[in-house]
Amino acid sequence: MGSLTAVNSIIVLSVAGVFPQGQQLSGYSADDVFDVDQIDVAETSMGIDGLLSGGLIYTVIPWSISLQANSPSNDVFDQWYAYQKTVGDVAVASMQVALPGLGYKWVYSNGFLKKYSVAPNVKKIVQPRKYTIEWNTIGVSPM
Repeated sequence: MGSLTAVNSIIVLSVAGVFPQGQQLSGYSADDVFDVDQIDVAETSMGIDGLLSGGLIYTVIPWSISLQANSPSNDVFDQWYAYQKTVGDVAVASMQVALPGLGYKWVYSNGFLKKYSVAPNVKKIVQPRKYTIEWNTIGVSPM
């Protein structure tokens, strides 16, 4: 059995025109590193005779990351957003996520910055910033 720790996770994000060489993200939020939403993979329809039919559908894959307010990786997202504002178009991303404790890595392809935290929320302490990227595909393989 593998370890469930996220401490040794490795996330490398590449953004065309901004960070083509890839940037290793760091400074994750303490209790909420990243989320991959469930996706709908089939559309179903029940016929009037009670038989269920279904078909495969394609859908975007939302992925959100939370970074501590003082994480140097916030600069990656700030520069990505600033680049898009400057050129007036989106920049396409790719990413690799390795979870050594589980023995797997995931390759994310054709991603777009969908939600951007302009500034952190401030409470008793400064709160993490959260970003959402929507991906076309995510593939998994053993490490």
